[in-house]
Amino acid sequence: MNLSFFDQFSSPSMLGIPLVLIATTFPALLLPSPGNRWITSRLSTLQLWFINLTTKQLMMPLDKKGHKWAMILTSLMIFLLLINLLGLLPYTFTPTTQLSMNLALAFPLWLATLLVGLRNQPSISLGHLLPEGTPTALIPALIMIETTSLLIRPLALGVRLTANLTAGHLLIQLISTATVTLFSTMPAVSILTLLILFLLTILEVAVAMIQAYVFVLLLSLYLQENI
Repeated sequence: MNLSFFDQFSSPSMLGIPLVLIATTFPALLLPSPGNRWITSRLSTLQLWFINLTTKQLMMPLDKKGHKWAMILTSLMIFLLLINLLGLLPYTFTPTTQLSMNLALAFPLWLATLLVGLRNQPSISLGHLLPEGTPTALIPALIMIETTSLLIRPLALGVRLTANLTAGHLLIQLISTATVTLFSTMPAVSILTLLILFLLTILEVAVAMIQAYVFVLLLSLYLQENI
C-alpha cells in the first residue's frame, strides 16, 4: 500500500516509450490559437489580460535591461502554471513532480543569469562573493560560503517546486483513500474527511499557482543581481 502512494509520480509509458513529452506539450493545446483579429473571443481577452498582468508582476523588480527576458519568464510562468493545475485532475501525471525536469528548467536559466552578470559586470558579480568590510581572517570562509550558496540556487529552485507539489499530491491521495475506506464503516467521519479533502484541493490549487510564480520570481531576482 505504501508503494502505491508513490506510483502516481512514476513517469507513464506506452510500449516502453515515455509519455512525459506529451504531458509537457499538452497544456499548449489549451491556449487559443492566434488569429487575424486583435480580440477574437472572451477567452482570448482573458488570456491577454492574464499575460499582461503576469508580465507586469515579473518585470516590476527588473531594470529596463532585464525586460528583454520578459518573453522567456512569462512563457515559463504560464507553462508551469498550466502543468501544475492540470496535474490536480484525476488520473493525470504532473511532470513538475519530477526533480530531474525541474532541475532541467532551473539550471540553464540560473546559469544564463550568472553568465550575463559575468559578461556585463564581472567585478560586481564577483563582489557578491565577498561582502565589503569583511575581516581578513574570515575572507576564505566567507568566499566558500557565498560560493556554495550561489551554486545551490538551482537545486533549491528544483527541490522547492518538487517537494511542495509532491507533498500536496500525497496528502490528497491519503485523505481520498481514507474517505473511501471509512464510507462503509463510519459515514459521518467519511463525510468529514470529504470536506477536508475539498478544502485541501482548494489549497493545492493555490499552491500550484504560487509555486509557479515563486519559481519564476526567484529567477527574475537572480537576473536583477546580474544586470
